[in-house]
Amino acid sequence: MTEPASSALDSRYGRDGRSRRPLIIGLVAVIAVAGLGWLLWAAVIGSNPPVTSRLLAFKIVSETQATATVQVDRTKSVEATCRVQAKAADFSIVGELTLTVPADAPRNQSLPATLTTQRSATSVVLVGCTTADSHRPH
Repeated sequence: MTEPASSALDSRYGRDGRSRRPLIIGLVAVIAVAGLGWLLWAAVIGSNPPVTSRLLAFKIVSETQATATVQVDRTKSVEATCRVQAKAADFSIVGELTLTVPADAPRNQSLPATLTTQRSATSVVLVGCTTADSHRPH
């Protein structure tokens, strides 16, 4: 007896009738669920930092001095450190100051900063604030 054409082709080319499609779909689904879970986790953690800050104002006082006002908001009473930089016209850092906000200080406050510069600054930049648990500046 002769075999049907499809079974003759299957035996000739080594196909066995079982499909890998369900395995591939299952694998893609597992990877997609894991990726979505990580994305949600990262969004929740990243959207609630323990400290946030912003530069309210700055003033170039002289060739060797600049002042700034930094607003710091903390979600808990934790110590925070904030870094402020004075920059020259060529964007090089000509002065830097680290402000420390003690844990017992008010949660929302404005801090004055006076930076001593090596040469004339044209701007002041707030790098951000960090805590012991959050090392990325916010």
